[in-house]
Amino acid sequence: MNEHQPHEELIRGISEQMKLILESSEQGVYIYLDDTHKVCNKKLASLLGYRSPDEWARVEGSFPEVLVDERSRETLVTAYRKAMEKMVASTIELTWKKRSGGTVDTTVVLAPIAYSGHLIALHFVS
Repeated sequence: MNEHQPHEELIRGISEQMKLILESSEQGVYIYLDDTHKVCNKKLASLLGYRSPDEWARVEGSFPEVLVDERSRETLVTAYRKAMEKMVASTIELTWKKRSGGTVDTTVVLAPIAYSGHLIALHFVS
């Protein structure tokens, strides 16, 4: 068993549990465990210029550095820390980097959720 297998199983399990929301939400949605283990819906992938949720999920590197505009990184990291450390949800303004190189301004609702004894961040993007 490789070191990522438990995380792969967690993200697969939470994705299956949240399938209805991922497939039906009118907003972009993503679930973030760590930089490697994340999943999004078609709406978010499309908004950011990716062909599919799988292509978006395969993006490697630091999530904030690769996907979030420099001006918004601290906002996202701070909201994420509050969610994970204090179990606090928040609404933040966030500018994303598009795959094509442009940017897109959004409002993100970030909330902590628990799944199988692990804290995971659930995000709704509009």
